[in-house]
Amino acid sequence: MREIKHWLDGQAVAGTSGRQLPVWDPATGEQQAYVVAATAAETDAAVAGALAAFPAWRAASLSRRAEVMFRFRELVDANRKEIAALVSAEHGKTVADAEGELARGLENIEFATGAPHLLKGGYSEQASTGVDVYSIRQPLGVVAGITPFNFPAMVPMWMFCNALVCGNTFVLKPSEKDPSPALLLADLLRQAGLPDGCFNVVQGDREAVERLLVHPDVQALSFVGSTPIAKAVYEAGTRAGKRVQALGGAKNHMVVLPDADIAAAADAAVSAGYGSAGERCMAVSVVVAVGAVADPLVAAISERIGRIAVGPATDPAAEMGPLITREHRDKVAGYLAEPGTAEVVVDGRDAPVSSGPGFFLGASLVDRVTTDSPLYTDEIFGPVLSVVRADSYEEAVRLVNDNEYGNGTAIFTRDGGAARQFQYDVVCGMVGVNVPVPVPVAYYSFGGWKSSLFGDLHMYGPEGIQFYTRSKVVTSRWPDPATSRVDLGFPKVR
Repeated sequence: MREIKHWLDGQAVAGTSGRQLPVWDPATGEQQAYVVAATAAETDAAVAGALAAFPAWRAASLSRRAEVMFRFRELVDANRKEIAALVSAEHGKTVADAEGELARGLENIEFATGAPHLLKGGYSEQASTGVDVYSIRQPLGVVAGITPFNFPAMVPMWMFCNALVCGNTFVLKPSEKDPSPALLLADLLRQAGLPDGCFNVVQGDREAVERLLVHPDVQALSFVGSTPIAKAVYEAGTRAGKRVQALGGAKNHMVVLPDADIAAAADAAVSAGYGSAGERCMAVSVVVAVGAVADPLVAAISERIGRIAVGPATDPAAEMGPLITREHRDKVAGYLAEPGTAEVVVDGRDAPVSSGPGFFLGASLVDRVTTDSPLYTDEIFGPVLSVVRADSYEEAVRLVNDNEYGNGTAIFTRDGGAARQFQYDVVCGMVGVNVPVPVPVAYYSFGGWKSSLFGDLHMYGPEGIQFYTRSKVVTSRWPDPATSRVDLGFPKVR
């Protein structure tokens, strides 16, 4: 059985704890590999290596750091098929979906190559007589990232590209469910010229996470996962004096107004609801159908579900793959077993592929869901799309704003005034207008509001640069020694 190793100081290193964690093939249900969970001592070694590498990497010129990112970008692009194949094999998503993940990850590398511009400070000449003031941004030191199973290549690149180019060193703890892409990315960074120790990978689970959260040499930590764990990570990390950004769960609403193009809205709902088997924090999980649009919209979505090709990534025709584990597949299917007063229009459990092998579940559609139903309140994280009916625009906005989560939302309408009012009214971090999955481009930043984010700064883009650096302000004067005198008054600028 293949062991997926750690990556320490520029090379793959076997684990020593003896505690094996299985890596499944979601398409067959069979174990394909394992990781040996890192001990606290192994996690300490990863941090120690990053700490030792930090002074030299921090001293590297901005041009040198950007050069490494340029080379890394070319290597990722050249190896995208191999990376996508790894993602598909361990996560289960289709190859096309995995390649799309890489395309969005490449955007983040490209943004990071702009570090010489992004890290420019400000300068004020003659702020006071003979005094100049300027600001600079400096790296934090060793920073860490804890990433989820659903985007094993893209989300790490959301974090480490900016962190590294800003002069930090990085320790990554990827999901133990699909850990191989992290090692391939580590090797590509090495090939790009990143010095050994600047990027280390520890495989494992809670033990490694808990050690990173309290390690005194880890200055900041980025996390993406469920809301309960995001909250716990944020609280533990900040209690230990670290800077933390912890992105949590979501319940993304797609509001469809009566004037919307029904065919376009149905296409969007199916694409955003069932892409990657619904295992996306930006997946549409609730369609809010306003007024008379509900019946034709539900019919249009139902008709499209029947045409979704569900199968393994090895099938070129497959559009939707399996869920990540058998336990998660059974949990998602459980929501369909007890729908309450809601109407199960399409039951994914009836799909032939759902009987196995593998962790497959067909796409499901549930209509007339109420806001007290677990179908509405829980982040299901699977191919289950709920329809909530609303009588008015005001009721639809209230549903979005009253929800615990505030990650992403979308509105479908042909009324520009209604769309503009919606983006103004809605309490949510990312908004789409006739765009069902409004993930920002890399030169903006990603993150929600409310229980979808713990921390002050969003991920990647300009806020990512801000998160991985701290500002220093320098006040400078070069006086004539003959004019020097004692002055106990508060410094004046006039």
